[in-house]
Amino acid sequence: MKKPVVDEDTCVGCGSCVEICPNVFELKNDKAYVINPEGCDSCDCEAAAGICPVEAITLTD
Repeated sequence: MKKPVVDEDTCVGCGSCVEICPNVFELKNDKAYVINPEGCDSCDCEAAAGICPVEAITLTD
């Protein structure tokens, strides 16, 4: 299963990923962080990566 990674330098803290996958992402200090990389089986991490307006989320093996 692929795991999400957030590029903190690119992230603008819009929160879209948190809305789609609140079990995986969390906003802290106006940036998204991965709090549960194994949680993509309970939500759509690909959609979260796709909705990111600055493409700060990648999915890695």
